[in-house]
Amino acid sequence: MDKSLIPLVDEGLGNSAYLLDLGDGRALAVDPSLDLRAADTAATKHGLRIAYAAETHLHADFLSGARQLAHDHGTRILASAAGQRTFDHTRLNDGDEVDLGGLTLRALATPGHTPEHLSFLLLDGAREIGVFTGGSLIVGAAARTDLISPDRTEELARAQYASLQRLTALADTTAVWPTHGAGSFCSAPPGAARTSTIGEQKNTNPLLAAPDADTFARQLIDSLGSYPAYFDRLGELNRHGQLITTPPLLTPLNPARVRRLLGDGAIAVDVRPVRDYAAGHIPGSVAIPLRAQYATWLGWLIPPDVPIIIVRDPGQDPADILWPALTVGHTTIAGELDGGLMAWSASFEQVATARFVDAAQMDATNVVDVRQAGETTTGHVPGAHLIELGDLTAHARDLPRGPVTVMCGHGERAATGASLLERAGHTDVAILAGDAHDWAEATGHRLDIGR
Repeated sequence: MDKSLIPLVDEGLGNSAYLLDLGDGRALAVDPSLDLRAADTAATKHGLRIAYAAETHLHADFLSGARQLAHDHGTRILASAAGQRTFDHTRLNDGDEVDLGGLTLRALATPGHTPEHLSFLLLDGAREIGVFTGGSLIVGAAARTDLISPDRTEELARAQYASLQRLTALADTTAVWPTHGAGSFCSAPPGAARTSTIGEQKNTNPLLAAPDADTFARQLIDSLGSYPAYFDRLGELNRHGQLITTPPLLTPLNPARVRRLLGDGAIAVDVRPVRDYAAGHIPGSVAIPLRAQYATWLGWLIPPDVPIIIVRDPGQDPADILWPALTVGHTTIAGELDGGLMAWSASFEQVATARFVDAAQMDATNVVDVRQAGETTTGHVPGAHLIELGDLTAHARDLPRGPVTVMCGHGERAATGASLLERAGHTDVAILAGDAHDWAEATGHRLDIGR
């Protein structure tokens, strides 16, 4: 990759923003998120001012930081005219070009992932250097087309086919710089590289081997799994642009205040490691361990209008809790339990626990596997209830009563699942430290394959 292009990878959301050094102290940012800490740090390190921010589409999986950049740095926003954004920006149509001072950015209409989607072709004179493909052509796949409306999924899949045909007409040496990558619920395959070239994708991307639009649409649509609930609302928020005018803070709340807020409908979100949560937690709290995927599960499981109280360990940085939450549209964090769980316990408040078991200790009688469908098909405990974590609350009351063990791939999602079951009334919940293959190895039993 050209050293003048700085990728800013969000491992949790599975996305890449880009910072392009234009060579004169200015930079172009492509698809920056509202959490601008990485972009600002990179710009400062390289002595750059972010002069332009290009938006490939109205993002469903994160709030854009473009308007924030315009507010903070006078950045010029480049985006599709068809997006009908309500804030100041340069409205681009197919074929429009922006002179970046020695380089040219050309807008290419590539609808499919969203109707107004643009890709941005970077040109040095007539030479095609690379293309920022957003959610159109991604490494090994193409982004999903079912985020707008079920009625438009097939129409947009066919549009995606045409867009990919257009992109693959570029020179084989043209770099491909997608926004969505491995880990994104916008349909990137697991383990894929985050960047590529047009020639490499023509040779390796299975969707590009589809002989016609009908086949392509069927293959793409058949590959689509579930996606987080918050995807349904962020696109419209991005149409209006988001601004943070006051740095977010975690307000300390004493146990009595926390108790009152919980009584009024607030939800405690426990971001501590799994073992700490299992050893003791506020009854009814939702465990979402602070890790790369924290924001995804916060946005998926917690309603956006419900006040949130954070329970954390002292060493967990409030900024790493607040900024990812804002990036998925959660602005209702009321504060944190001052003094953590120790203060809660010292105030003689009730503390709940969950069993944390290894594979050899696990009771396989009543197991809930909360991994995604594509994960469980590769092997699961025989007889396990296969319920994706995002669907667990809706099905929790249908599960048999009595002891239950929740499992995932490592334990973090299992802890979240256990907390959701506790909220639904299950009183004897265990969390597996490990996965299905650990259980098979420990017991000598075989896993079931498929659903």
